[in-house]
Order: sequence, then C-alpha cells, then structure tokens
Amino acid sequence: MTKKKEINVLVGANIKREREKAGYTQEKFSEIIGIGTKSLSAIERGTVGVSLTTLLKICKALSVSSGTLLLEDTPKNDVQSLTERLQRLSPEQYEIAHCILCKLMEAFALSETEGKE
Repeated sequence: MTKKKEINVLVGANIKREREKAGYTQEKFSEIIGIGTKSLSAIERGTVGVSLTTLLKICKALSVSSGTLLLEDTPKNDVQSLTERLQRLSPEQYEIAHCILCKLMEAFALSETEGKE
C-alpha cells in the first residue's frame, strides 16, 4: 500500500468540508463536476491527487477559491466562507442570492417580533 501524500490528504479534506457545507452528497457532487463517485471519494480521502481541471470544476461548483482548497487546514468562520462564495457569483446569481437572503432576514425579524408578543 502506498503512503498518502500530505498535500492530497489536506486538499481532499478541504474539498469534503466545502462539499458538505454546500449540502451536496458525494453522488450529486460527482455528477455536477463530471467524475465518478469512486474518484471523488478517493480524492476526498487523499488516496489520489486532484487534477487541475477537476480542481477548477470543484472551485466553480462550490464557489470557493483554489486557495481555500489548497492552503487551508482550518476552516474560516461561516460568515467569511459565505462572503467568499457570494463574491464569486455572477451578477445575476448574486442578485438572486441577495433577494433570497433579504427575504430570509425579513422572515427572521418577523418571527422574533411575533415571539415577543
């Protein structure tokens, strides 16, 4: 059995963390990025490295920077991560996300107001 490379383990763990934060199963995410489920599993476990082409697809699908996947061994707080993902959206996608977040915050405010009565 070959020894896992430290960088592959780090990158794989970061990919898994970001995939889970985005709410994707391995099956759904592998379909989105166009690789097999077994290949994604091997990447996340660090038993194989990820190609630059696949890394680019992963970054786009998760709306994260390559630095997030290649360099970080500790996750940022959720606000920083969310901000980073929003910054990578197209203007049209950002507008949709912005509208949804505004409505969500309104709903939270209403529920707080109703709970105090």
